[in-house]
Amino acid sequence: MQNRPIILASTSPRRRELVTLFGAAFQFVAADVDEAPRDHEAPDELVRRLSRAKAEIGARAFPEAIVVGADTIVWLDHTIIGKPRDAADATRMLKQLRARPHVVYSGVTVNQGARALTQVATTTVTMRDYPDAEIAAYVATGDPLDKAAAYAIQHDHFHPVARIDGCQANVMGLPLCHLYRALKAFGVALAEPDRVCQAHLGIVCPVAREILSVQYSVSSSN
Repeated sequence: MQNRPIILASTSPRRRELVTLFGAAFQFVAADVDEAPRDHEAPDELVRRLSRAKAEIGARAFPEAIVVGADTIVWLDHTIIGKPRDAADATRMLKQLRARPHVVYSGVTVNQGARALTQVATTTVTMRDYPDAEIAAYVATGDPLDKAAAYAIQHDHFHPVARIDGCQANVMGLPLCHLYRALKAFGVALAEPDRVCQAHLGIVCPVAREILSVQYSVSSSN
């Protein structure tokens, strides 16, 4: 199983950055799906369904590979906060998020043939009370325009977050400890990611060991 190619069904630069921390040779492909939520669909069920759909697309194209699908949303006031349409929309979003908590959900599915395992990570992010001038300066860089909820937690100059409860890599779009334990269930031998992830992000993670301690088995995807 370990000699099979491992494919990440995503072209996100941030996911690519994170997955390389495993030190393994991942391949990257696009997996386009309709990401519109269904009526009354809970956020955790949405990311679960979309990550599974992306992994299944990759598995059909590469039946011998182990395929990873991922999907991330930002949830505030019972609403998905997507990517801004333009600078004015980015400004509106950042003001809406300011000095408040929101929740980031990521679904991660590992699929190989008829077998699949899906993980869901949840992180609560509390934003600081940043002034309008900081919003304007950040929006002027253009960085928020391709980001869900109009911010990047790892931006070099704009640091909007006051507190994170949960996995920080999840906020970047790929919860590595969840992915590690899913790949482990498929027999993929990788170094545990907690130390390299914390070093890369410059943090001390209070939840990594707890996440890594949970083991899963793989079931049929049919």
